[in-house]
Amino acid sequence: MRGTGGNRGTGGNEIARLRQSAGHTQQSFVLTFRQEASRLGVDASLSVRQLRRWECQSPPPLPHPSQQVVLEALFGIPLSDMGFDVPEHRVPVSAPIGDTEGVGRRTFVADAAALAATAVVPGGSGPRIGAGDLVRLRRRLDSLYRTDHSKGSVPAMAEACRIEHEVTRALGTASYTARVGRQLQTILAELHGHRAWYGYDGGRLAEGRAACMEALAAAQLVDDPLLQVSVLETLTLLAVRSDRAWEAASAVENAYRLARQAGAGHTVHLIIALRDANVATHVGDLTAARRALSRAVSRQGRVDADVEVPGWARFVGPFEVDYATADMYVRAGQPRRAVPFLRAAVSGIGGDLLRNSASYRVRLAGVLLEAGEAEEACAEMTTALDACGGISSPRLLSKVEGFRHAVARIDSAAARECGDRIRETVRGGIV
Repeated sequence: MRGTGGNRGTGGNEIARLRQSAGHTQQSFVLTFRQEASRLGVDASLSVRQLRRWECQSPPPLPHPSQQVVLEALFGIPLSDMGFDVPEHRVPVSAPIGDTEGVGRRTFVADAAALAATAVVPGGSGPRIGAGDLVRLRRRLDSLYRTDHSKGSVPAMAEACRIEHEVTRALGTASYTARVGRQLQTILAELHGHRAWYGYDGGRLAEGRAACMEALAAAQLVDDPLLQVSVLETLTLLAVRSDRAWEAASAVENAYRLARQAGAGHTVHLIIALRDANVATHVGDLTAARRALSRAVSRQGRVDADVEVPGWARFVGPFEVDYATADMYVRAGQPRRAVPFLRAAVSGIGGDLLRNSASYRVRLAGVLLEAGEAEEACAEMTTALDACGGISSPRLLSKVEGFRHAVARIDSAAARECGDRIRETVRGGIV
């Protein structure tokens, strides 16, 4: 149940190279520009369209003076070094901040070469960490989603721990610019979020909750509200499973607040609505669950309008809404009404979400059993077991074992055969 995008641009001039070296898409750079303008207290804006004009023309159109202030703060070099043809009266001077002879121009501590050499966070004797290292770390971080979805949380957790060790060591011993340091801290926050999910999937709820607290603190330090939302989404699931409904409800409300403040798209709001439905279903407030699911359906119908979707939100789709609706009917004691929604979820989930696909089938088998359809339930479980090969997920294993105990109470050849198949599968370590 889990799973950053956007065009990285094709411009080939200096401003494009600087943006790409910093690891930004055009969309994420525009967002970072706006954030930096806010921090500087400068009334400056930038659109993706204008950024594309800068990157596709040589020389690029001259930015407004307020935009110049933000660009020079972001890259730490004069505007002229970014490939712009800058008139003399807008070329920054290199002078001490306290120079009483200053005429209000933007000042730099030194020229571009000296600035590049000194704008480094003091570290130990370790290597210099740059944009290329960030790209490699980001690729490994993004691959955790694929590992989790295809092989399960156990191998994903092992790789996450290896990456976390490297990032923590780099933060403590390497040298890097302040901007690279912030990206390293962001990666560390995301890794804590991954570990929180693995704690949920592995049934280690206390470990998962502790990782959530670390992730929230780290996401707050780098001022990333959408990253905080991703952590709160996992905290909601952990709190529900720990029977801490008040904590789950508070996590949902805070996620809504942060998403509104960040101007999040429909996909992020869809996920929050689904977690809202999870909480309401857990406490038996089916009216609130239906209301949350209605919001989810409304958001799902508009996700195509999202320009950019965070990587952690990409797993969601109509199948999640169907699955949550089935949960509501099961909680209401109406398993037969849940079955068609579960069938839709199973058929609609993407083929790359192997663990979730197997988990959905196991859930469908269990609900069919509750609905009195034992033979059909056993057939569905057999299909699920065929799909479980190579997936190491304690939560999935727990669901399979739960079905085995339930089917053992049924006296039929199909039930006995299914129980034997489950024992062989579990004994062979396939799940």
